[in-house]
Amino acid sequence: QAVVDFERLGEHAAAFQGHDVGFCCLGTTRAKAGADGFVRVDRDYVAQAAELARAGGCKHFVLQSSRGANPQSRFLYLRVKGEVENLVEAVGFDHCTILRPAVLLCKRQESQPMEWIAQQFLGAVAQLFPTAYSVPVETVAKAMVACALQPGEGKVKVLENRAVHELGKA
Repeated sequence: QAVVDFERLGEHAAAFQGHDVGFCCLGTTRAKAGADGFVRVDRDYVAQAAELARAGGCKHFVLQSSRGANPQSRFLYLRVKGEVENLVEAVGFDHCTILRPAVLLCKRQESQPMEWIAQQFLGAVAQLFPTAYSVPVETVAKAMVACALQPGEGKVKVLENRAVHELGKA
């Protein structure tokens, strides 16, 4: 494990050397970082980490994005996720897998009141419709590992929420 300063990521290129697979789940919230901070973390840091990983020999990059990611979206969150997907694809990995999970179900140390309410509601909905609106973070992690173990055909693969569920349960 290497601790890096993302503001000076280029100085930590050695941490990205010699890895066959890169996993990226980096992200923050607009509430925590502000709009500019959100873009810097969720797009700029991720794109720079992907470039360093590729330069270091990484062949397969697995990116956690978001359901609805679209570089033309009017919503900042979805637009930034779509932009970073395009930037990571353009790096030129042998394989690039993009997971687009819906709302992530997890226990968080810091949570906004509305976020907590949404988590409770979606957790209950998930009992009836497990792949519709949410996915447990453990399922996403298992799906990411499965992608690395069996990258499949094609240069870029995008997995929507239902596919993330299926792969994470397999």
